[in-house]
Amino acid sequence: MMYAVLFIIVGFVVMEISGWFIHKYIMHGPLWNIHKTHHQPSKHFFELNDLFSLLFGSIAVLLIFLGVDTLDYRFWMGVGISFYGMLYFFIHDVLVHRRLKWFERPKNGILLGIFRAHQAHHATNKKNDAVSFGLFVVPRKFFKKQT
Repeated sequence: MMYAVLFIIVGFVVMEISGWFIHKYIMHGPLWNIHKTHHQPSKHFFELNDLFSLLFGSIAVLLIFLGVDTLDYRFWMGVGISFYGMLYFFIHDVLVHRRLKWFERPKNGILLGIFRAHQAHHATNKKNDAVSFGLFVVPRKFFKKQT
């Protein structure tokens, strides 16, 4: 069981680290034409940027599929990536961007810091001026009480 928990955590952490890198250097780099749809007002529920979620989800499904027979590390890393994706959906799409209005915007705690960091990221719609590229690893300043 400890083996499974370890690889779930590894999958989750690898997703945050690789997500930060991909967001900063690829989405805000050569694939900006896809990602910029997320930085512009939209009248549609779906954005071209949602293709990235399909890519990351496909990796999770592939890992789960490859490891399901033996429940090896691939299966558990796929579970970790899937867990990351579910939290990403609820925090990023539901709480921050309110694509589904299930909950109110956060008012305190960790979720408020994440919310502020993402708002700072979207303070610009330009390719090179954005800050705070991670979802869970957020600069400390966003958690400080605003005056």
